[in-house]
Amino acid sequence: METQIKFVVVGHHSRYMQARSLAESLGAVMLIDSGDHGANWNHRRALEWAAGQTCRVVILEDDALPVVSFHRGIYSWLRDFPDSLISFYLGTGRPPQYQMQIAERLIVADKTRADYITLPRLIHGVCYSVPPQQIERVLTRWDNSKPADYAVGDAYGGDVIYPCSSLVDHADGEPVEHHPDQQLRTERRRAWRLA
Repeated sequence: METQIKFVVVGHHSRYMQARSLAESLGAVMLIDSGDHGANWNHRRALEWAAGQTCRVVILEDDALPVVSFHRGIYSWLRDFPDSLISFYLGTGRPPQYQMQIAERLIVADKTRADYITLPRLIHGVCYSVPPQQIERVLTRWDNSKPADYAVGDAYGGDVIYPCSSLVDHADGEPVEHHPDQQLRTERRRAWRLA
């Protein structure tokens, strides 16, 4: 029998219908940022909700596009890595400083027939799951000034597992987040590979 997993979709009010559609397709709880508080605030809310659950929780952003085998893949990865932070999306374009490292690690993974790579931090918030026993520590060490993905991963403080074939793609529409660096996000933001 498969362990229970719950899903939560974090969404921006401008993408309400998109978030609702995704949440309904997954039977997920939906947390909408209706006051432009930002992704950091909403991801923290999702983790606070996850902390109150008795099972593993997967957090998705409103622009995540699950693959057909999404549920089967999620159960498999969470079963195999119950104590790890897992990102189910490995994307191109953003953040640019990690792209060469990702390419190199994917080449090594192909040569060694590994089905995942690790990186020292969470670089995408599109779809991920923090181990339940680590959520309180992540919330305690949370930095409100960081982008949501870095806030999660840096508070977690360990290697992050990235399946070589992502279980979600990224819709890559206009960003709704106002980034402190004021840089436009013009790079193509899609998965390196899809399951």
